[in-house]
Amino acid sequence: MLQPGNSSSGWAEHLESNRSEAEDGGSGPEAVIVPVVFGLIFVVGLVGNCLVMVVIGKVRYNSGAGGGGRRSGSPTNIFILNLAVADLSFLLFCVPFQATIYSLPQWVFGGFVCKFGHYFSTVSMLVSIFTLVAMSVDRYIAVVHSKKSPCVRSRRNALVGVCVIWTLSLVCSVPVAQHQVLTNHPTAPNSTFCWEQWAGVSRHSYKVTLLMIGYVLPLLLISCCYTKVLFHLHKKMKNMSKKSERSKRKTAQTVLLVVTAFTICWTPHHIIAMWVEFGNFPLNDASFAFRIISHCLSYGNSCVNPILYAFLSENFRKACRQVFTCHFLYPPPPRGKVVRFRMENFSTTQSTTNI
Repeated sequence: MLQPGNSSSGWAEHLESNRSEAEDGGSGPEAVIVPVVFGLIFVVGLVGNCLVMVVIGKVRYNSGAGGGGRRSGSPTNIFILNLAVADLSFLLFCVPFQATIYSLPQWVFGGFVCKFGHYFSTVSMLVSIFTLVAMSVDRYIAVVHSKKSPCVRSRRNALVGVCVIWTLSLVCSVPVAQHQVLTNHPTAPNSTFCWEQWAGVSRHSYKVTLLMIGYVLPLLLISCCYTKVLFHLHKKMKNMSKKSERSKRKTAQTVLLVVTAFTICWTPHHIIAMWVEFGNFPLNDASFAFRIISHCLSYGNSCVNPILYAFLSENFRKACRQVFTCHFLYPPPPRGKVVRFRMENFSTTQSTTNI
């Protein structure tokens, strides 16, 4: 992950200054607030993404056992499952380690975790973002080119897409592992820090490349695909019933939520990244707070994704009730009935695209 200052030296001095000031009056506020906030984000994201994975896995198993064919292995299912795995990995490899940077005086996890943790957090971040793009393209094909979609939107093509996403993310993240090292600082010679030691044109080029493939291009593609979907639904539903009109409004609202959530969650992170690379990022309490907020928002995206792409679907909630039947909260579904749920958020009311 991006280091929070102009250099490891400057940021270490700022952290060391905060801690030395805190020694006079006890622990600094960031040593308590940051782990609590990060912990809350971690728990919410963990529960949400695990729930998505369990529901999709259980429904798939039930569909196979009940002779319902392989419909539960639909492309949308595969992409949502991959998104949940990526978001869960991002939280696991980012949140705990990042919280210790603000609460512990030094890096305590060793050289391997320093390299692998930062490497795989970048991998999972890119996988999550690339999967969001793939899902928007999948929705575009399913809605706008519905006649051709059965040929293009096959289970095999979805699995190939997932493999391409992971391969591209693994390759693009290699420089992070190469330049993440353990080091110390003159103000704390007995302490060890995990810093990114890398300078020059190659570093600037890599950061700009990450900005383009991890934010600018995905945002453009997601916005373009969903705009095309909305235009298509507007033309198709122009003379339809009020129920269809309500569905269209719900689709528009969901699309707006998806684009807005992606923009809000990742913009601060990339602003700081470019500010650090090409400007003079200040090292003060305000920038310190801004950096923490950017962490929370980027991690929060992994909590929001299960809500936007799964829990807003009425049929997903039905499947969730089927998997977690509780006589005190929900009436049990009819015996032997398998709930098949669709990705209603980005399709017409008559869509047969299962999730």
